[in-house]
Amino acid sequence: MESTVIALAGTTIAVAGTLLAPVLSQRLLSRAQSDQFERQERAADAQWAREQRVAELDKRRACYVAANSGYRRHRVELMNYLWRVHKGEVTPEARAALEDARHSMHASFAEAQMAASDTVLAELDSMAQTLAHAYNQVMRLHEGVPGADGADGADGAFEEIRVMLLRANDQWVGMRTAMRADLGVERGPAGP
Repeated sequence: MESTVIALAGTTIAVAGTLLAPVLSQRLLSRAQSDQFERQERAADAQWAREQRVAELDKRRACYVAANSGYRRHRVELMNYLWRVHKGEVTPEARAALEDARHSMHASFAEAQMAASDTVLAELDSMAQTLAHAYNQVMRLHEGVPGADGADGADGAFEEIRVMLLRANDQWVGMRTAMRADLGVERGPAGP
C-alpha cells in the first residue's frame, strides 16, 4: 500500500508539474518581456532627452548667430552714419540702412530673450543699451545738438561718439565670449 501511495503522490506531482509548467513559463516570459519593454522605454526617453538638448542648443545657437550679426551690423551702420553726419553727407538711403539695421538688431534681441541664458541676456542687454545711447547721440548730432554729454562743439561730440562706438567693439567681444561659453564652445580668438 505504501508503494501505491508513493506512486500516486509521484503521479500527482508529475501531473501538477505538467499543468503548472505553461503557467510558470508564461509568467517568466511575461516578466522578461516587461523588463525588455522598460529597457526600451528608458532608451527611448534618453534618446528623446538627447534630441531635446540638441534642439535647444541649435535654437540658442541660431538666436546667438542672429543677435551677434544684428548687433554688429547695427554698430557698423552707426559708425557709417556718424561719418556721414560728420561730413554732412547724410542721405535717405543711409538713414534707411541705419534704421533697417536697428530694427534687425531689435528683432534678434527679442528672439534671443526667449532662448538666451541669463548671462548672455545680461551681455545682450548691456550692448543694446550702449548702442541705443550711441544711436541717440548720433541722432542729436545730426539734428545739430552737439555736446549733449558735455563735449564741446560738433567735432568734440563726433569724437566722443566715435570712441564710444569703438569701445562697443570690446563690449561685443565680451558678448560673443558669453555666447560661446553658453554653447560650450572652447575659447576662441580675442579679436573680432
